[in-house]
Amino acid sequence: MRTLTKLTAAMLGTVALCGVVYAAGDVLDARAESLFHDKRPIITPQSLASGAYDPNGDFTNDPDPKIEHLFLPWEDVDLSTLSTANDYARKRGRSLLITVEPWSWARDWRVAPDDLLNGILAGRYDANMAAICSTAAKLDRPVTIRWAQEMDEKNGQFTWAYWKPDGYIKAYRHAITVCRQYLPSAKYMWSPMGKEGLEAYYPGNQYVDVIGLSVFGYQPFDQRKLGRDSTFVEATKPGYNRVKAFKKPIVIAELGYQGNEAYVHAWAEEAAKPHAEFPDLTAVVYFNDREVYPWPDGLGRPDWRVASPLLN
Repeated sequence: MRTLTKLTAAMLGTVALCGVVYAAGDVLDARAESLFHDKRPIITPQSLASGAYDPNGDFTNDPDPKIEHLFLPWEDVDLSTLSTANDYARKRGRSLLITVEPWSWARDWRVAPDDLLNGILAGRYDANMAAICSTAAKLDRPVTIRWAQEMDEKNGQFTWAYWKPDGYIKAYRHAITVCRQYLPSAKYMWSPMGKEGLEAYYPGNQYVDVIGLSVFGYQPFDQRKLGRDSTFVEATKPGYNRVKAFKKPIVIAELGYQGNEAYVHAWAEEAAKPHAEFPDLTAVVYFNDREVYPWPDGLGRPDWRVASPLLN
C-alpha cells in the first residue's frame, strides 16, 4: 500500500509529506549555495498571500508562505498521517490546500477513464472521498479541497481530462457533495489549467468557493512558440480572463518558472505582486518540484524547484 507520508525520519526532525521529505532546519551548505540560485517569488508587505507545494523543504523555515499545498490520491493512501501535515502547517501559521486526485499513484492500478467516471457516479468511490474528508475534518487548520485539477489540459496526463464536460461536472458535484457531508467547513476549489473551453467544465457556483489556475513559465518553450520571453502577466491573463466571469476568488494553485537569471528574476518579481489586471487574484502557490510529465517538442521536464540551476 502506498502511504501519504513516510515517517522513518520523523524522530530526527524530518517529516515526509506525500512521499517527499521536509528537513527541519536543513540549510544548503556554502558549496551548494554557490551552485544554485533561489528563485522563489519575491514577497513584500504589499504582496498577495503566498504558499508552496514544497517536497524539497526549501520553504520549511520561510515565514512568508501562508498556504501548505499537499497532493494525494484517493486510493492506496494512509490518511492518518494527515495529522502530521496539520502539525507542520500549524507551527508555521499556514492553512492547508489539499489536492485530491481521483486515482491511484500506482499506474498499473489505474482504471480507464469511462470506468472511473461510471464508478464515481455509481458511488463506488464514495468511501474514498469520505475517508479523506472525515480525516480532514479532525484537523485544526483551515482546509481547501481541490478535486480533479486541470481537467481542461488535453496532454494525456490525467485520466479525468478524457471525460466530456458534462461527465466531469457530474463527477465533481458528486465528489464535493460526499465531502461536504463530513467536511462542511472546508472551501472547495475548482481548478482548471486555464485553457480555452474551460468554461464548459464549470460545475456551478454552489459547488465552488474559489477557483484555481495553473501558471508556468518555461523560457525554452517561450522562445520556441513565441520567439521571445513571456511575462507572468502575459501567461496569467488568458486563464484569468476565462474564469473571472464566475465572480469567485482566484488562486494560482500551481506556479512555476524556469529560465536564465533575467527570466527567473522577472517572474519572481511579478508573481506575488498585486496587478490591476487581476483584481480577484488572492494568492499564489509555488510548485517547488520538477515537472512530472515532459513538455511538448522534446523540451523535457522543466525544473521548477527554487533551488535548481538556472538555464544558460
